[in-house]
Amino acid sequence: MSVEVTWWGHATATVRDSGVRVLTDPLFVARLAHLRRRRGPLPPPEAARADVALVSHLHADHLHLGSLARLAPGTRLLVPWGTGRAVPRLRRLAVERGLRVTEVLPGDEVVVGEVRIRAVPAAHDGRRLPYGPHRSPALGYVVRGEAATYFAGDTGLFDRMAEAVGPCDVALLPVGGWGPFLGHGHLDAGRAAQALARLGARSAVPVHYGTYWPIGMDAVRPHEFHAPGDDFVRHAGRVAPAAAVHLLRHGESVRLEPAR
Repeated sequence: MSVEVTWWGHATATVRDSGVRVLTDPLFVARLAHLRRRRGPLPPPEAARADVALVSHLHADHLHLGSLARLAPGTRLLVPWGTGRAVPRLRRLAVERGLRVTEVLPGDEVVVGEVRIRAVPAAHDGRRLPYGPHRSPALGYVVRGEAATYFAGDTGLFDRMAEAVGPCDVALLPVGGWGPFLGHGHLDAGRAAQALARLGARSAVPVHYGTYWPIGMDAVRPHEFHAPGDDFVRHAGRVAPAAAVHLLRHGESVRLEPAR
């Protein structure tokens, strides 16, 4: 028994568990507004193949309509509660593409094949700025099949994080961002290592770094683009030494064994 994780870049990954393909925060473009993909090839068409896609929050680098349009008809799509009201274009896209959209709140569970997916809270402002006042919660998700895999989305550290997530074998944790400075409600490499220590996961895959960067800002704090993955390995070795950290290249996969 095992779970396989493939990192496509930014917060986009495929988790394969119990014969189910789970895709996180699909983003398949070379450019998004002022952001340019600076590392890693664009994900191949197979990256958009999923039984279910998870959207953690409504920011455009996590809920990207053009990337969701690449999902096959019939794909299940889990999004935060209130997304349909905040992003009306998603409702139209779902009808046009035949996507099956379910809005969820923390604590909600959805069964897809042999896996159970539970929405969990995140400490992040997930509004679809600047398009209106409607608020939707930012979420993480726990995918439980042969293993329990936590996808954090975007989040800061928060009280009772480990209790909200519950026991997990694998943690997909954001360790950076897409610009020289991280705002409130994010994990950097050090805080991500603290989160890993709290969660007690046996394995971790760092995500949300080293992919997109603002155009014209290559020389501004470049270590914030290049260094977060290696920094996370170093910090995790200090505060969560029992966890195995898998630093993946774009498009690379790792197969992990759950706890017995």
